[in-house]
Amino acid sequence: MNLPNKLTMFRIFITLVIVALLGINWSLFNVNWPIFLLGGKVILRLNYLIAGGLFAIAAITDMLDGNIARKKDMVTDFGKTLDAIADKVLVNATLVVLAYNRDIALILPLIVITRDVIVDSIKTMSGAKGKVIGASQAGKIKTVFMMFGITICLFENLPMEFFGIALDQLLIIIAVCLSIYSGIEYYLNNKELFTDK
Repeated sequence: MNLPNKLTMFRIFITLVIVALLGINWSLFNVNWPIFLLGGKVILRLNYLIAGGLFAIAAITDMLDGNIARKKDMVTDFGKTLDAIADKVLVNATLVVLAYNRDIALILPLIVITRDVIVDSIKTMSGAKGKVIGASQAGKIKTVFMMFGITICLFENLPMEFFGIALDQLLIIIAVCLSIYSGIEYYLNNKELFTDK
């Protein structure tokens, strides 16, 4: 397994740790994560801060593995497939846990996951007919907004929380809107796949 694929696998492992940090009821194991009050206004949860750091690392590896693969001529079909899976697992799993903890609205991960299923189905149908569909520009921009939005959310929306500006929510909502737009774009550009011949 080459270095880019190892980085991708590491991203999947990080996702599991993030889900454990945020999704497990740690009080059942007599573990109570420390909570800090910053500036008398912002509550900081240690497990969220650790998860935020890990998510940021995972986002960086997302950029690194692709760049390394292209520069070192290590691009493989397995790597491309694994990278796409790792991205979806990282983002969708984190969104679901944030929704479970009521940090974001439940409808947001539902929209993103539904869009991903539809787009993946289009790509599968396209691949079966010998047509390769690359990532759209809107999809790439969506990923940037989503990565920043989730990272800021895990870091308790600092520093904007002091000013009462929900930047994390705004970025995630923009990413979801771009997700819908790119999904529609995928469909319109490949609607011939849905016509029987």
